[in-house]
Amino acid sequence: MTKRLYDLAYGRSGDKGNIANISVIARNSEAYTEIKSKLTAERVKAHLGDLVKGDVIRYEVDNIEALNFVCYQALDGGATRSLRIDQLGKSLAGAVLYIEWEE
Repeated sequence: MTKRLYDLAYGRSGDKGNIANISVIARNSEAYTEIKSKLTAERVKAHLGDLVKGDVIRYEVDNIEALNFVCYQALDGGATRSLRIDQLGKSLAGAVLYIEWEE
């Protein structure tokens, strides 16, 4: 059965210059185990496509059952330079949570 990552997690995102920060917070411990094993930096980068021109690095935050993805060159130069509708990357967490997920 196909579902979306948002069935397993919440998300938050923000920015600092041209770097986006995306947090994926599991809804429960079982979901965190699954997310941790399947949601790689490469998968996030592939899903975001041309929006992220640099590296994506994944950090595990086990004490709150979350993953944090730092995406470099992800905001078209940053909030004061970007011509994107979402210069701050606030919608990127929603985009990541829309990843299709196989049970």
